[in-house]
Amino acid sequence: MTRQMALVGFLQAQNCTNLPSSWRHPESRDDSMSADYYQEIARILESGKFHMAFFDDRLAMPDRYGNDHAHTVEYGIRCVKMDPIVVLTMMGAASEKLGLASTCSTTYYEPFDVARRFATLDLMSGGRAAWNVVTSVNDGEALNMGKDAHLEHDLRYDRADEFMEVVLGHWDSWEDGSLIIDKKSGRFADPTKVKRLDHRGKFFKSRGPFTVPRSPQGHPVIIQAGASGRGQRFAGRWGEVIFTAARNLNNAKQGYEAIKTEAAKAGRDPDQMFLCNLITPVPGATKAEAEDKMALIEKLPLEIDALSLLAEGLNFDFAAKGIDEPLTTEELQGMQGMLGIRDGVLRTSGKPNPTTRDFITFSGRGQTQDAIVGGPKEIADRLEEMFVARGCDGFVIAATYVPGSYADFVRHVVPELQRRGLFHTDYAGKTLRENLGLKRPAAGEWKLQPQAAAE
Repeated sequence: MTRQMALVGFLQAQNCTNLPSSWRHPESRDDSMSADYYQEIARILESGKFHMAFFDDRLAMPDRYGNDHAHTVEYGIRCVKMDPIVVLTMMGAASEKLGLASTCSTTYYEPFDVARRFATLDLMSGGRAAWNVVTSVNDGEALNMGKDAHLEHDLRYDRADEFMEVVLGHWDSWEDGSLIIDKKSGRFADPTKVKRLDHRGKFFKSRGPFTVPRSPQGHPVIIQAGASGRGQRFAGRWGEVIFTAARNLNNAKQGYEAIKTEAAKAGRDPDQMFLCNLITPVPGATKAEAEDKMALIEKLPLEIDALSLLAEGLNFDFAAKGIDEPLTTEELQGMQGMLGIRDGVLRTSGKPNPTTRDFITFSGRGQTQDAIVGGPKEIADRLEEMFVARGCDGFVIAATYVPGSYADFVRHVVPELQRRGLFHTDYAGKTLRENLGLKRPAAGEWKLQPQAAAE
């Protein structure tokens, strides 16, 4: 079968998309705290045969800039943070085949809790769930979850590795065929096929037995988005869908090769993972119509949007520096969280000590400067170029206003991708794994021995 793209809708359970100014758009719906808002998005994405609806998440509103939340609330910069798993349940009720993916932190939750939440969503949706594994970003999250400070970057990933072992161990504890459900004999399940985990490790203890049987797809799909070197190793070991944010084809190809190599080193089949690159399309029926849409969208962002999201993402208070004052090497090295942002600014700006203004300019945070604007042909050309050149295996579609951006993409771009044979015309099955072309995992399959190098 000809290689085809995966498409993911990028969502937030809040008042805006990943573009904080999206709520200011005159055509954005104002009821982002209602079930109908998200169910309409689900119906739109499913009509466009998207593989997944994916929710990013944080456990705090952005409040690192000036160490205050006032600007966040006043300007609506991701100040609402609802539980995305509950929202996904509502979306699952309005769809039949759309994958349902949510972020959940390995730093601030217990493995058994996360395992149960996602296994339950997987059963309730008929095998459509996916978990985006994150280690969280900043001190605001730590303070909300009863900690004094956020853990150091590499330590969070070390802890996350063991977290994954516990979650997957629990998911494996009910064998296929465990359920009997025989009313005449009175036997519900075979106790010899349900095991206790009895995990005792450096970071976690978890006994079991797990309380949720396996779903039609085995267990939820694992998503990862690590951009740092340590994050790429984690993604290579665990991720089945990897989210990337390369801003050009060359960087995309380098990242693609790096993560696939890490997967091979971990003893995995690199073809059993999908790298999906984040893009912000602004489509129209024609290029001129799309340019008119973009002219309005460009008026929405404020400078405070970028400053707030930079401070949140790097756990660094940019208000403590003059906007044109170079950051010291010590300040740059002390940043935490989404270090791919810092590294990208250093690489793209060419400056060893960029200023706050450089971070605004070169990070793209809170802005639309990387938007792909055009009619069906122009946008499909850009996506085809990156896909065919192995810069990615698909795309995460970010919206500039809701639900209109998703509807525009489905109306204008999806048919063109299908016409070119780059995107499927219908779902392959009912589960997310079937639709992605991922094998149903056998129990314990994740316990592969790492190889010294790719073979």
